[in-house]
Amino acid sequence: MKNASQLLHAYLDNIQNPAAAAALFADDGVLELPTLSSLGINARAVGPAAIEAFIGGLLKNVPDFRFKDVQLFIDTEDKVFGEYSVEAKVLSTGKVYKQTYAGMLAAENGKIKHLREALDTLAAAKAFSPD
Repeated sequence: MKNASQLLHAYLDNIQNPAAAAALFADDGVLELPTLSSLGINARAVGPAAIEAFIGGLLKNVPDFRFKDVQLFIDTEDKVFGEYSVEAKVLSTGKVYKQTYAGMLAAENGKIKHLREALDTLAAAKAFSPD
């Protein structure tokens, strides 16, 4: 059974495969990016199917989306907190999306119960908005 750190690394490593990334979540697992609500975006998905669709939608617009530079600051059996970065071109705007995420993952029974991520909304708005 995977612990929180192993689950986070597996999620980050599998972000290019929405089905594999989503399969790491519990049936009622949650992926949310609450800071995006300030941009009018509902970035909350519950359950593997919704999470797979959410990640797949992102990859359609940012196909080279990959996480790098993972640093963990809190690492226990059932919770992990860290930062990780991404730098990839947004197809709809032609701009580079350069971002550092802060993520907190809670694990339960070897699955992701909750992954909550924060990000710089100004950087996201600039990359995803046409001039």
